[in-house]
Parts: sequence; structure tokens; C-alpha cells
Amino acid sequence: MKKVLLATAIFSGTVLALEITGAGSTFVFPIMGKWAFEYNKETGHKVNYQSIGSGGGIRQAINRTVDFGASDAPLTPEELERHKLLQFPVVIGAVVVTYNVPELGRTVLNMDQKAVCDIYMGKITRWNDPYLQQLNPNVKLPDRPIVVVHRSDGSGTTWIFTNWLSKVCPEWKEKVGFGTSVKWPTGVGAKGNEGVTNYVRRSQGGIGYVEYIYAKQNNLPAARIKNREGNFVEPTVRTMQEAARNARWDKSKHFYEVLTDQPGRDAYPITGAVFVLIPKDQPERAKRATTFFKWVFEKGDRYAQELDYIPMPENVKRLVMEYWKDHGVAP
Repeated sequence: MKKVLLATAIFSGTVLALEITGAGSTFVFPIMGKWAFEYNKETGHKVNYQSIGSGGGIRQAINRTVDFGASDAPLTPEELERHKLLQFPVVIGAVVVTYNVPELGRTVLNMDQKAVCDIYMGKITRWNDPYLQQLNPNVKLPDRPIVVVHRSDGSGTTWIFTNWLSKVCPEWKEKVGFGTSVKWPTGVGAKGNEGVTNYVRRSQGGIGYVEYIYAKQNNLPAARIKNREGNFVEPTVRTMQEAARNARWDKSKHFYEVLTDQPGRDAYPITGAVFVLIPKDQPERAKRATTFFKWVFEKGDRYAQELDYIPMPENVKRLVMEYWKDHGVAP
């Protein structure tokens, strides 16, 4: 499958009936690009999606410079009301801890909450740290510096990752907290999931957090992460579904939901949804976006699964389409 990791995607066809603009999440860009391509091929409509990060997507949605924004960080009902926006989820994915340690190749390491927290707090600085070795007794870890990589831009991937860290690491919650942008205790910044992936890939000893497909497409390993039940879990369709199983999608709250550190024996703990933001006060413009996402809900699931994302359950899709009708933005 061809990579779709581009900075900006413009998908066009011979027949142009409608042009829809969107911007935001790099987390969702691989599947958004695929959806846009297939949608254009089938309908002749054009989708122009800019992969600029969730923070940028939120800003552009607020400023009404695009038809829709995409963010992995959900806005609260209060924020949505203030900016006259509507919000709904479109797909679920995983943030993975990926690394480039030449001596290990694609060996999958175990990482628990303390290990990830201490690495990003700057307390664990070498790959053969005794604590990491204790978690991986059957792997000979090299004496090599850890190069910590984080996002430099406003990022929903950062929001998911730091939200999880704030839940599982009291020191992180107290000193750093969570958000689309935080004051990092250590490390170097890179722009977008693309930038973090490339920095890790080029850096011997590098470690970073990215959406799963970015690691997979670049042949980088994704660590097993210890979940709240005490099990080390790899990111898979099944473990992401387990994490999403207990989600309470409430249309009266504009579907605000956080999927990190969910219960479940095999629940992958750094799971998140991608949310679309559309203007409540510009219903005709909002309908341009819902026309596209109605097609996504009806025909886009198989493309999501091909790229290791989790489609929204059918009952949630029905809720979203009811929500569109409630607010006068149904296509």
C-alpha cells in the first residue's frame, strides 16, 4: 500500500461537483487521505485536507477558514458553545511508543507507566537503565543514550499521550499536565506525526510517540504498554476495540469522550478518537462536511481497517447522524 504521509493532501478528479476543505490532526491524515481519494473517485467531489496538527485544526475551525477541523483532543461542551461549533467522532486509533535502537532491530519492548514517564521526565536517560532491563529480562539492552522526541506543534496526539501520562504518573500530572501543547521536561521537538517519526527513524537511540500507522509504515517497533489491569498490551484492532468498549458516546455532550487508561484485560491504554469540528452557525457550510462524513460512515470502514484504525460502531454512527439532524446540518 502506498504511503500517504504527506504534509498536505489535495485529491481531485475529472468531475468537480463540490469542494470541501478541512485541516488539523496528523493522527488521522493517513486515513483521511485515503477516504478523500476514494470519495473523489466515486463522486467527483474534491476534499482538500491539510495535515497541520490538531491545534491548527481547532484554530481554523474557530476562524471559519475551513469547512471542518479535525482534532484528537475533544473540545468540551462549553468550548463548543463559546465558538459555535459542533463536534462528532469519526474514527479510533492508537498512540504508540516507538523507538530506533539498532542493536534491537524490531524487538518489541515492554514499557510500563513508570518507564514512559521517567523517560519523558528525563530521569531514565540510557537504554540499559536497570529499570528498563528489569521490564525486559530476556533482551540485552545496549548502553546507548535515549534521544527523546516530542511534538513541537499543537497536537492532539500530544493531548492523548499526556492525558494518559497524567492519569498514570502523579509526578507528570503535578509538574507537566496534559494538553495539545505542554512544557516538556526534556527532549527535542518535531512537527507532526510525520516529523516525530522521521526524527526517531534518523536518530540512533531515538524514542517518540506517534499514531500507530506512522510507526508501521516506517518499520519501527511499537512497545507493549502496561495497562491498568497490569498486562503488557500491543496496539492491535482487538486491543483498541477493548479500550473503546466502555466509551459513553453522549450526543447531548457533543460526544466528548476520552479513551485513555480504560478498563479491560486487553485494553490498549493509549487509545484515542478523532473528532470533527463544524460550524453550528453556518449550516450550509457544515452540510458540505457532513455530506463527506456520511459517505465515510457508509463506505469508509474497510479503508480504515486496512490502515489499522477502528471504525466507529454502527450505533455511534446512528447517534452522530441523529445529532446532525438535531442541529440542522444533516446532508
